[in-house]
Amino acid sequence: MKMNPLGRTGLSVSELCLGTMTYGTQTDINDAHRQIERALDAGINFIDTAEMYPVNPISRETTGRTEEYIGAWIEKNPARRGDYILATKHSGQGFAHARDGAPISSKTISDTIEGNLRRLKTDYIDIYQFHWPNRGSYMFRKNWHYDPSSQNRQETVDNMLDCLNTLQTHVDKGNIRHFGLSNESAWGTAQWLRLSEDHGLPRVVTMQNEYSLLCRLYDTDMAELSVNEDVGLIAFSPLAAGLLTGKYQQGAVPNGSRMSINGDLGGRMTDRVLPAVQAYLDVGQKHGVDPVHMALAWCRTRPFMASAIFGATTFDQLDHILKSVDVTLTQDCLDDIATTHKAHPMPY
Repeated sequence: MKMNPLGRTGLSVSELCLGTMTYGTQTDINDAHRQIERALDAGINFIDTAEMYPVNPISRETTGRTEEYIGAWIEKNPARRGDYILATKHSGQGFAHARDGAPISSKTISDTIEGNLRRLKTDYIDIYQFHWPNRGSYMFRKNWHYDPSSQNRQETVDNMLDCLNTLQTHVDKGNIRHFGLSNESAWGTAQWLRLSEDHGLPRVVTMQNEYSLLCRLYDTDMAELSVNEDVGLIAFSPLAAGLLTGKYQQGAVPNGSRMSINGDLGGRMTDRVLPAVQAYLDVGQKHGVDPVHMALAWCRTRPFMASAIFGATTFDQLDHILKSVDVTLTQDCLDDIATTHKAHPMPY
């Protein structure tokens, strides 16, 4: 398992990160615990979760259950707490199932961290992430119409500084060790970095944004920022919610799959996406590479990549994904991937 630097912390994270957002809906507690143990035994040292999980579906009744499942495992395995880096998140403005949708601020951070720690049964969180910006985000297919013209720059920056000061108190307490962002923009990340450097406050170490062969918004301004500022990408949905496995081709909807629960895969199902998927499947077939392994091995080639988060609803899927670390793509395969991307640049 390849290890990558975690920002400027001196720590390293595995090239694959165990995603947990199905723990509590599609994945029961016993399978969740088996997955954690199997991932750690395979060399993964990175587990990601969030207070709003599980998804598929999201509901008030299940919010926080994923952290509880992980916490139950942590409580049973206290001696292993130093074996992995644990990341979780504070939901952003508008998430009605937590704090009635209140924005992230000094008023919400402390209580939210205490809730995270209580559910996770741990004394500290290695990377504490803000799930999405209060002002909104280009992510989740909003890039097609997102309009920042109504933003109040001073209010945004003042809120960032307010949040960083509160995070510092929790770093000082030992509740959290590092700070990460999710679903942020280049401008927003630059402001967080500037404020942390100007005031000696926690510095962004990671960015968790969607990134895959089908979703490459990160490849421009964010890529440059990541490389120059040592803010590694933790890519979520590197298999494009299962699309890149090929299991949804020709109209197939496997029982228990995300599409069987969330019909449009969070807006990913468009008229253009299945032809794009087929083009990548054809590349894999041409070069004799399994499509799952190709998608994950390709992530490993990106210069800004810290880790790719995968989710597995079954143990067999987990074992199959783990085999991707043994795959190295040839230059010819990478060239064909680049050609395919130019032909299908933004399929959703």
